[in-house]
Amino acid sequence: MNMKYNQEQENPQKEIPKTEAPMSLLMEKIQQLGQTNVPSLSNDSNIHCLSIVGQIEGHLQLPPQNKTTKYEHVIPQIVAIEQNPKIEGLLIILNTVGGDVEAGLAIAEMLASLSKPTVSLVLGGGHSIGVPIAVSTDYSFIAETATMTIHPIRLTGLVIGVPQTFEYLDKMQDRVVSFVTKHSKIKAETFKDLMFAKGNLTRDIGTNVIGTDAVEYGLINEVGGIGQAMEKLNELIELERKNEEGIVQ
Repeated sequence: MNMKYNQEQENPQKEIPKTEAPMSLLMEKIQQLGQTNVPSLSNDSNIHCLSIVGQIEGHLQLPPQNKTTKYEHVIPQIVAIEQNPKIEGLLIILNTVGGDVEAGLAIAEMLASLSKPTVSLVLGGGHSIGVPIAVSTDYSFIAETATMTIHPIRLTGLVIGVPQTFEYLDKMQDRVVSFVTKHSKIKAETFKDLMFAKGNLTRDIGTNVIGTDAVEYGLINEVGGIGQAMEKLNELIELERKNEEGIVQ
């Protein structure tokens, strides 16, 4: 017994290096939020990057095999960005197929009401309810090969076949059209024409708008990538600083 005790004393268990603790927290953030940093006072950068990827999840939880952006993760981050004095600008990266209409509109409304400069960049796709999110920022970019699918709102699950259901659907659609036309240069008539176009989509009505077409329609401000988006955001931040200095003086 004494011999075993001495061996244990001579070879104690190795302590976990302190550097591994931050790494485990970092991995947890990546797994839970899909991000390396959340907007807190510890951030070194004055720009925060928020990714909207996969399917936008609303009040119902999607199957585990679905890539999702959960609105209960995004909304608190936007609030934290607004409150954090060290964050001066927000970059939104979109590669989404769309998802829950109300959750998407809620995120879009919050982004549009931020007091700090915001820039969006559509990479791959900014489809369906991703369109309002893409146009909600101060300035928007789209990659040359990226696409945006514009189609009417659809209901899933049990649908009660009464006039009130169709009125509700029509009003919800008007909310989307109103938001998009308010925050972009596209006209309501043009947007509705794209939404109800026939023959463009194989299994649905609507239009698949690619890169330069989105700019021509007035939906997106400019064709570009991450470099142009960061350059524009820094430009807007600098302009905001000058405005604040002018107010103080």
